[in-house]
Amino acid sequence: MLKVSVMKRWQDFELQVRFQVPTPGVVALFGRSGCGKSTTVNLVAGLVPVDDGRIELDGQVLEDTDYGISIPAEQRGIGYVFQDSRLFPHFTVAGNLDYGLKRAGARNIATPIEFEPVVSLLGLGGLLHRRPHQLSGGERQRVSLGRALLSQPRLLLLDEPLASLDVARREEVLPYLEALRDALSIPMMYVSHQFEEVLRLATHIVVMDAGKVLAQGPVSEVSLMPEMRAVIGSDAIGAVLDGVIESTADSQGISGVRVGRGLLQVSLRGLVIGTRVRVQLLARDIILATEPPRGLSVRNALEGTVTEVTPDDQDARLVKVDIGAATVLSRVTGDAAAELRLRPGLTVWVLVKAVSTRGHAFPLV
Repeated sequence: MLKVSVMKRWQDFELQVRFQVPTPGVVALFGRSGCGKSTTVNLVAGLVPVDDGRIELDGQVLEDTDYGISIPAEQRGIGYVFQDSRLFPHFTVAGNLDYGLKRAGARNIATPIEFEPVVSLLGLGGLLHRRPHQLSGGERQRVSLGRALLSQPRLLLLDEPLASLDVARREEVLPYLEALRDALSIPMMYVSHQFEEVLRLATHIVVMDAGKVLAQGPVSEVSLMPEMRAVIGSDAIGAVLDGVIESTADSQGISGVRVGRGLLQVSLRGLVIGTRVRVQLLARDIILATEPPRGLSVRNALEGTVTEVTPDDQDARLVKVDIGAATVLSRVTGDAAAELRLRPGLTVWVLVKAVSTRGHAFPLV
């Protein structure tokens, strides 16, 4: 477990953060800019002193103000990837990676991370003799990742590593982050204000706002919590579902994903049957019917039971529907909710276009 319970005060800001998450895994610190995400990872790294609190990683206390324990940053065995790559300009890519190995020192590591596998994992083979100024932004971040990995970290901190990249470079780096998550059992703390990155990478999420934790837990659970609306707004809220591919039709770009007791048609290509995936269904894209639908172009019609109806704003309602071992969220107008008499226990059909779904391969555990 990674256990964090810390407090830090400034003149005009107070951070009070408490959460614990299982390791290994990827915990995302998610929230708007200025909510305290970067400060939290700096406290964990030992780069900023804790005013009050305790940090524990896999049974080892890194910080405990009650007992006067504060392990220096260089002794915590933590790797850090910043928003900017911070590579040494006078070193080649190989030299920057070697620096990571030297940082590991003589620590006794049961299964060390070696140079060649990291180069292969991050696609750095053709870059080893270049210097940082000869690299693209995405390439520099991949080298920064490799250097951090070769320092043999017990925990890897990534502070918005894609924030300085344009969309194309971000899409270039994300698959490498996914590969890193899938191939290595290193706990990671990933800071982001982009939910798309959280959706693709994280196993757990800590939602933050104004220096406080609003919600925490597995991504699929937190995606349904009302606290998410306060951070991302009504248009971006929705259910995150974990499923398994049961059928594929690459010519159409559609895969059949088993979620709950239903089969969901999702826009996915190039994945084989049996692949575990994560799918996001935005509440704004979900249509509810109180009778079995007929004669519609919508590819997905899943039978379920309404479990909760809550106000979203003056003119809308959020409706949770259990589709069997999974829950989806629909946003409907107040008039529609009244006309359909939506209430807990009512049988409904969840309608969603295949093109409205977003899916990503994900090694669920």
